[in-house]
Amino acid sequence: MTSLKAFFAQPRHQFWPLQFAGWLGYFALNLTAALGEGKPWNHVYSSLGVTLSGFVVTSLLRLGYQRLWHLPGTRMIVAAAGLLLFAAIVQATVYVNLLFRFCDDCEVSSIFGYLWYFASMFYLLLSWSGLYFGIKFSRQLQEQKEAALKAQAMAHEAQLKMLRYQLNPHFLFNTLNAISTLVLDGKAQTANGMVGSLSAFLRYSLDSDPVQRVSLAQEIEATNLYLGIEQLRFAERLRVRMDIASDVRDALVPSLILQPLIENAIKHAVSRREEGGTIDISARRDGDSLLIVLHDDGPGCADFNERKNGHGVGLANTRERLSVLYGAHQDFSIANSTARGVEVRMRLPFESIPVDKRTPLEAHA
Repeated sequence: MTSLKAFFAQPRHQFWPLQFAGWLGYFALNLTAALGEGKPWNHVYSSLGVTLSGFVVTSLLRLGYQRLWHLPGTRMIVAAAGLLLFAAIVQATVYVNLLFRFCDDCEVSSIFGYLWYFASMFYLLLSWSGLYFGIKFSRQLQEQKEAALKAQAMAHEAQLKMLRYQLNPHFLFNTLNAISTLVLDGKAQTANGMVGSLSAFLRYSLDSDPVQRVSLAQEIEATNLYLGIEQLRFAERLRVRMDIASDVRDALVPSLILQPLIENAIKHAVSRREEGGTIDISARRDGDSLLIVLHDDGPGCADFNERKNGHGVGLANTRERLSVLYGAHQDFSIANSTARGVEVRMRLPFESIPVDKRTPLEAHA
């Protein structure tokens, strides 16, 4: 049954069922109309003959239209009109001969009678042609729409991948620069530990699909891998506190969405101060939204022009990724906290992973 549906779902296989159904309906209508006018039962032969003739003529007409399909507009219209006129003459000739053979009182004595028979057949084939071209144009527009949607989806996916992978060289530059500094300072053991942590984080980054979203539990796990690198670098100067509500751990978020925000906070609130700083990360559900807040206790910022004040790659990238993924159904803001430091707030649509698709980590979160 499934294969039969798939067969008829293909455009080239839909013509014949419609062709048979259409001419069968014409036969029934023509015969009942004739009988209703009091014509004898042998009129069934003329109705059947005209129907079979129409079936053959329109099937051949379809082949002609297919050859004309790729011609320029005006040439196609003129050629199609010529084919239609010729087909109408053939069909009218068959119709008149069959009608006169089986209907004694159907003969006409003037040219106008023949013109009426021709006009009726011309109108019939014109209606058939209108349906044929209408369906074909509609199908072509649908195919073009599907192709445009597919191209848009591919562009959307390419943009998301570009934005995600844009973070890799930026993050690698900062981390390798830190490792180089540790080596020059004679802290080879710390540098070696950072290389191991970097390897684990990059493995996770490369294994995750930039387009697919992950659970918040997975994102926190990746964040901890990144923090492991930075805590080797800053030791007790970097303090991180997390407050993740249990009912949002299976919420879907873009992969590695927190890493650039934490990197930005470390750069401006931790690395520039001798005493270091504290970063608070919280996540909770707010109605139909997931609210993620990242707050640091640094000196804050007088101007949040991201490019001008060194907040460029991380914040701009995150803002763009959220815009591409969620459009107007998200909110991303950054401002000085009322107490101290900078606060970044992300509000995303709350979507969770179905229970049967959760990993062991998510199932026991």
